[in-house]
Amino acid sequence: MLHSQVAQLLERAKKSALPPYYETPPVVARRLYRESRAALTPDPPAVESVQLMLAPASGGPVPVRHYRPAGSRRDEILPALVYYHGGGWVIGDLDTHDVVCRTLANGARCAVFSVEYRKAPEAPFPAGVEDSFAALQFVVKNAAALVVDPAKIAVGGDSAGGNLAAVMSLMSRDAGGPALSFQLLIYPATDQRMGHQTIDSNGVGYLLEKKSMLYFRRHYLPRDQDWLDWRASPLLAKRLAGLPPALVVTAGFDPLLDEGKAYADRLLVEGVAVEYRNYADMVHGFVTMGRVLDTAHAALADCALKLRRAWGL
Repeated sequence: MLHSQVAQLLERAKKSALPPYYETPPVVARRLYRESRAALTPDPPAVESVQLMLAPASGGPVPVRHYRPAGSRRDEILPALVYYHGGGWVIGDLDTHDVVCRTLANGARCAVFSVEYRKAPEAPFPAGVEDSFAALQFVVKNAAALVVDPAKIAVGGDSAGGNLAAVMSLMSRDAGGPALSFQLLIYPATDQRMGHQTIDSNGVGYLLEKKSMLYFRRHYLPRDQDWLDWRASPLLAKRLAGLPPALVVTAGFDPLLDEGKAYADRLLVEGVAVEYRNYADMVHGFVTMGRVLDTAHAALADCALKLRRAWGL
């Protein structure tokens, strides 16, 4: 059963005069998403510092926002979370996920590096993957200057960002580094074939709709054959063994529920330490909606706790 706060949110969404994303050009969809956040996102918690930096990459510099948690010292060596925002590889940005990153920084007492990878359709797959890995390598290579512990670097993200975080773990393993300590996968997209049952059963009426998912996929993966590339569909990777420990979070009324659960199951079968948490009464995107959904706060607190435990804090 839907949480009562989610039911109220869905009722508000039904009455909205705004068009769905899939009926607008990407530039309009981005604006709709950004401006709708104000009614859903809590006030940003204070952190010690926020700094914008640029990570070098083959496609041009990648903006990275560096957060340090409230109460931390400038010379305090912190663990780090490299975070990839959601938005279907088409919408979303550093600002739409600012509160999530601040909350995780304070809750896990870690540095957070939020990555502004290139988005489709202007930069389709694999541009976002390339930018994401370049940003991760930048953090690792500059750990001393950034005052972070290179032995305690995790990746994380939500939705499309959860997909990128999973892919970063696979790429790091296959490239022989950087060594990652944890992967935080919040309702990740893991299978671009879109054949799982909940794509249809949860595909209408729960904020993220199947039509929007098809719209995002068409822009991000204009070539059908790329759906089967593990860098787009990490569930299709030949081997998941040897990946860092994971927390996989799903929502019960999310079209991505089944593929998130399938990824957690495969990680477990292949010997990866994984915790799976399904918020059965929630919808896709809920962790960004703490102004109206109390469960968002609890979920982010749990994510922060799992990070701290992974780092032995």
